[in-house]
Amino acid sequence: MSGLILTGVFAAFAVITLYQAVRIVPQGEEWIVQRLGRYSKTLKPGLNLLVPFMDEVAYRLPTKDIILKVDQQEIITKDNAVILANAVCFAKVVDPQKASYGVEDYQEAVTTLSMTCLRAIVGAMELDEALSSRDKIKAQLRDAMSEQTEDWGITVRSVEIQDIKPSASMQGAMERQSAAERERKAQVIEAEGTKQATILEAQARQESAKLDAEAQIALAEASAKSITMVKDAMGNESVPAFYLLGERYISAMENLAASDNSKIILLPADLQGTIGGLLGGAKKA
Repeated sequence: MSGLILTGVFAAFAVITLYQAVRIVPQGEEWIVQRLGRYSKTLKPGLNLLVPFMDEVAYRLPTKDIILKVDQQEIITKDNAVILANAVCFAKVVDPQKASYGVEDYQEAVTTLSMTCLRAIVGAMELDEALSSRDKIKAQLRDAMSEQTEDWGITVRSVEIQDIKPSASMQGAMERQSAAERERKAQVIEAEGTKQATILEAQARQESAKLDAEAQIALAEASAKSITMVKDAMGNESVPAFYLLGERYISAMENLAASDNSKIILLPADLQGTIGGLLGGAKKA
């Protein structure tokens, strides 16, 4: 009976020893082995042998890319605007030993570093630049994190900005600013239109006055020419003046007679004498 018990004990010891000695690491992982509390080696994917009761698997780390969400946070920009930003960090464990012993929790460390760097980079920008420079922020984030994460055995593949937008209060202020800017532009356009209309109106008046002056000059030249012609025809210097005066008088009488508002037509008291004087003056000449 004692022999059977002893056999069972040895069998159990052999099974436990075999379990302690053999480790199968799945693809996409690497395991950290400690011997008597100190780092011993890193197990690669596949079959691995350990020293029973001395070696233990302390850490199991993925070698695939890991996705770390950077929670939304409020960031104050260089021009004192408040924006909300969140991101996703893609990282990879390249040195399991450093990732295990270089930092308490490498995932938490990378996430916190991403938030800190994002806040620092966006905080150095003005609002408009921050909202329109995702690629720039992404590149600066990667550069800023690479040096620090290298000591942790982590490489940052990429940091993608999921969302970056002004806070609710800032959005309201931007909408009011945009409305004010549109109103200002409308007023400028209206004022410019009024200015152009005034300039065109003044130019039109100037052109009209110029044309009127030219017409008056032409009329005066025509009158002078007609007086000269009458003088040459009648040979008397006073006759042309009487002739032109009579001509204008007759024209004025015709206009007065043609007017709808005219009720009374005034004639000279000595119309016959006046005409006779004109004709007589012509005869005497």
